[in-house]
Amino acid sequence: AAATHKPQQQAKLRRIIVKTPEQITGIRNACRLASQTLDMVGERIAAGVTTEDINTWVHDFTLEHGAIPAPLGYHGFPKSVCTSLNHVICHGIPDSTVLKDGDIINVDVTPILDGYYGDSSRMFVIGDASEEARTLVRVAKECLDLGIEQVKPGAKLGTIGHAIQQHAEGHGFSVVRDFAGHGTGVEFHEAPQVVHYGRPGTGVALRPNMTLTIEPMINTGRHESRILADRWTAVTVDGSLSAQWEHTILVTETGSEVLTVSS
Repeated sequence: AAATHKPQQQAKLRRIIVKTPEQITGIRNACRLASQTLDMVGERIAAGVTTEDINTWVHDFTLEHGAIPAPLGYHGFPKSVCTSLNHVICHGIPDSTVLKDGDIINVDVTPILDGYYGDSSRMFVIGDASEEARTLVRVAKECLDLGIEQVKPGAKLGTIGHAIQQHAEGHGFSVVRDFAGHGTGVEFHEAPQVVHYGRPGTGVALRPNMTLTIEPMINTGRHESRILADRWTAVTVDGSLSAQWEHTILVTETGSEVLTVSS
């Protein structure tokens, strides 16, 4: 799940936690469960399903695998998963909304397994979506992959953000500024914040055994967001479509390892 990117929020993020080998093992296991959870959702999701159905699947699957869903009760969040549909950028709350042909939806899961967090999200295209929607989903995934390619010891966070921003804007899309990736693993949201825009060579330098999320939120229209009355759901200000993909990444001695994979 994305961290709020506002100056007043920066102080709330704690110090960067460079992980021990034992912690990395625990985080890797939690991340594997996150990916398996999304695999399960992918097997079931279809037109006619409600976002509350997705919440039930994720909640039950998480408990069945000896974990607990981190979103549930987090600062009052009422559900076990975020389901962000069409113009919702992030933090959508599951309810009775029925998925229909042509929708795009992000499903964002974070199980806590043995005290460690695994954070990942995927886009799902329901039926026959528009060419614009499909292109957005594809480009958002490419943005994630390009961001991951920049991860190595000594690389700066601004370099990651720049690669994402250049690719998104090169396709006529915009990058959300109000939310960011973040350190994770021992806590849900750790330092540093990982913004998805920026200048090469600026920002925090990566170190081996840091774990962090990269989770670009890409819009077809303007980049600004607004929060609905539920105080969680972030939507595009102009009603344009938004897409997001997320992985948890380990900085290794020579590059990176994507932890949120099913193998």
